[in-house]
Amino acid sequence: MKPIITVTMNPALDKTVTVEQFIPAGLNRIKTVRTDPGGKGINVAKVLKQFGAPVSAWGIQAGHEGRMLMEMLEAAQIPAHFLEAEGKSRTNLKVVDEETRQTTELNELGVTPSESLLRELVSQLDASMRDTSLLVLAGSLPPGTPPDFYGRLIAIASTHGVPTILDADGTALAAGLEAVPYAVKPNIHELEALLGRTLTTDEQVIEAARGLQAGGIKLVAVSMGAAGSILVGEQEVYRARPFPITPMSTVGAGDSMVAAMAYCLSQGKTLEETARWTTAAGTVTASKPGTEVCSLAEVQAKLAAVSLEHL
Repeated sequence: MKPIITVTMNPALDKTVTVEQFIPAGLNRIKTVRTDPGGKGINVAKVLKQFGAPVSAWGIQAGHEGRMLMEMLEAAQIPAHFLEAEGKSRTNLKVVDEETRQTTELNELGVTPSESLLRELVSQLDASMRDTSLLVLAGSLPPGTPPDFYGRLIAIASTHGVPTILDADGTALAAGLEAVPYAVKPNIHELEALLGRTLTTDEQVIEAARGLQAGGIKLVAVSMGAAGSILVGEQEVYRARPFPITPMSTVGAGDSMVAAMAYCLSQGKTLEETARWTTAAGTVTASKPGTEVCSLAEVQAKLAAVSLEHL
């Protein structure tokens, strides 16, 4: 089977610390520390690796931090193809409050890649599409990168008949949608920001998703945190609600949903099955500390616990 390629343009070392009770503007004593390879596309690749799916992680890295990222991916046995930029890859700090179970994120901007480096990445991705089953574009674009960069990659993948999943926000999402990816996974806040209005009911979310599909997008999955998600396919709509958990960290939950979506598309699963898989994957990951992700066995064990409604 041809591998899935994930693209992480702005990867990071994710440093997660836990404190008993986070006190803004006060002294906070750290209880535990862990560092993981991060960035949305990398998180997607980590989950796909857990699922046993062939996957390759692509993107841009820089400096000592970038080399650490590559070493971590190698240790995780995830094939990586990252071009090296000037500067240093970002370090993102996640502060987990054990009392409230809330996570505060402090994310650096990242490096500014040169135009020649971006052209080289596009060229190499173009050459690799013939041996790719699915392309996942996830996360923020680094400073100085044209907003339509994801759109360029979507267009290239389309010429090779390779479907694309887009998970971005802001101008990167808006510009990417114009290139018509196969699927898109905004969270409710990203969708509201894109449309410039608040969506308070399931009916409004479905109408908004249908609006995105008018351009040719086949699948829209809107995640809503603890409230679950809505998956809008070409013919069907499913409202998914998660099973109860004790949330440990929301970092990577949305990425786990994207990974499950990619897995389901590659396996030819139905929209109903995809709704179960994406919800179970995101919920299991949210129950784990730091940027730990769900495993295949954990997700399979929870598929039946997902509450589904066919709308």
